[in-house]
Amino acid sequence: MAKRKAENRSFLDKWEAEYLFTYVKDKPVCLVCGVNVAVSKEYNIRRHYETKHHDKYKDLDMTQRSQKIEEMKRSLVSQQNMFKKATSQSEAAVKASYIVAAEIAKSARPFNEGEFVKKCMMKVCDLVCPEKKQAFSNVSLSRNTVADRTCDLATNLYDQLMEKGKDFVAFSLAVDESCDASDTAQLSVFIRGVDSNLCVTEELLGFKSMHGTTTGKEIFEEVSKCVTEIKLPWDKLVGLTTDGAPAMCGKKSGLVGMVREKMREENCAGELTVYHCIIHQESLCAKALKMEHVMTTVTQVVNFIRAKGLNHRQFKFFLEECGSEYADVPYHTEVRWLIRGKVLNRCFELREEICQFLETKGKDTAELREQKFLCELAFLCDISSHLDALNLQLQGRGRIITDMYAAVRAFKTKLCLWENQMLQGNPCHFPCCQTIKAQISTAVFPCAQFAEKLSVLAAEFSRRFADFDVQKCRFELLSNPFAVDVENAPTNIQMELIELQCNDTLKSKYDAVGAAQFPRFISDTMPQLRTQAAQMLSMFGSTYLCEQLFSSMKMTKTTHRRRLTDEHLRSILRISSAQRLSPDIDELPSKKRCQVSGLGTSD
Repeated sequence: MAKRKAENRSFLDKWEAEYLFTYVKDKPVCLVCGVNVAVSKEYNIRRHYETKHHDKYKDLDMTQRSQKIEEMKRSLVSQQNMFKKATSQSEAAVKASYIVAAEIAKSARPFNEGEFVKKCMMKVCDLVCPEKKQAFSNVSLSRNTVADRTCDLATNLYDQLMEKGKDFVAFSLAVDESCDASDTAQLSVFIRGVDSNLCVTEELLGFKSMHGTTTGKEIFEEVSKCVTEIKLPWDKLVGLTTDGAPAMCGKKSGLVGMVREKMREENCAGELTVYHCIIHQESLCAKALKMEHVMTTVTQVVNFIRAKGLNHRQFKFFLEECGSEYADVPYHTEVRWLIRGKVLNRCFELREEICQFLETKGKDTAELREQKFLCELAFLCDISSHLDALNLQLQGRGRIITDMYAAVRAFKTKLCLWENQMLQGNPCHFPCCQTIKAQISTAVFPCAQFAEKLSVLAAEFSRRFADFDVQKCRFELLSNPFAVDVENAPTNIQMELIELQCNDTLKSKYDAVGAAQFPRFISDTMPQLRTQAAQMLSMFGSTYLCEQLFSSMKMTKTTHRRRLTDEHLRSILRISSAQRLSPDIDELPSKKRCQVSGLGTSD
């Protein structure tokens, strides 16, 4: 043992001239045949030289030997560079295939589009850089390859999300369900997590295909799997937002009831806050106006014009002859909320041209010319425009629930103002009503009736958003902590809140960065306030992300792609919906080997 320790096993420079060996990456390498010697011992190196190469090189003098050694060393370096270049080109080809696969997934195109891209690449290469043709040919973009790459990219994104989840101090879920082109129920689950630095991560947690029934129990089981698979503790779940369907919001057999029961079983100290999607509720509030008869008439008129190709062509030509500002009327679709206001406004602007066109077709336009109908149409146009503006305010990624609640509160205040102004006969914020009122007698315009409808709408908003009003104090702790009455705040944060409100430096920082970014600057000495801020930042105000994902789903899984597997659909949607996360395309190629896809075949 002592002898082995004393033995010198470092490579000596003189062995290069004596035995034609060099040292590469901590291993002695023969310059003649390229063989590695496992242990750097002179005995092993000498034995290799004497048994393999001694007879061939024994007659060389020192000058010739030195020249031969330099020549062999240059040859070895050249071989190494060649292998490095080949490896680099291979990794570049695999990396390129990942990049193209990601773009195909984001654009909701079929996997076999990869072959089309490959053909285009090769034709461009022939003209621009023909010497690089082999490098382009090495990029594998067959259908199966693109499908595999898509799954790899999605798995990488999920692994990143799981890694981020380890640092979450609070998270909330948004859950919704819809059917795809093959009538398979698809459940989307989004997570909004906040880490210890109060940074928000908003990503797709799970997309589950449900081939049977979609009861509350089955939905809960899928949601529970999503939370368990990502290894998140239930006691960090603070909010759950759904579309308000019975299977979702049922207190006993619905998703909400079962999640609460699960949290009780896990002995979670916190209380789950449940919300019905703000955007859904805002849309439902509009039904309180009870003006479906106006919308029905407008829909019938639009359908008469748009349903038949001849009528549609003639109407567009008629508008062109009239020199109208507009060239057409849009279709009305019930599930697309924002199109309602556009259809009403366009029909109001073209009311005279529509009546003239219908008369040329022998249709009765008496109802469309009635003053009562025109007044109702004008009012519905204006209030729909206001509701659409609110709807747009509530949409978008990364929206903070306090900002969404503030938009709803502002709209409720506007409704009170509009009601008072309408009672005074002053529809100054209703341009269509002003137009009609100027054309007919003031006494005929039903201001009192419309003021009553505004009152009903305001009452419906108050009823539907009562759950949010209960959380007003908690919202203010995030939106404006310096204006919160300390006595009304929870007792566990009162001391920290006083310290915060008396800190001029933090007040200046709040004024500079705003409510959304300010919590990051709250000191670690105020842990209760940071926890409260994390919980508020993590809450979803709507299921907008789920609805947006379903729109992508319908573009991806069309009637022509009904055979798209659940795994592939899930992978595509995870890639296309990713916001803060991006696939690590530099890491993935190291795990793959380059395989060339042929141009003459299709998978």
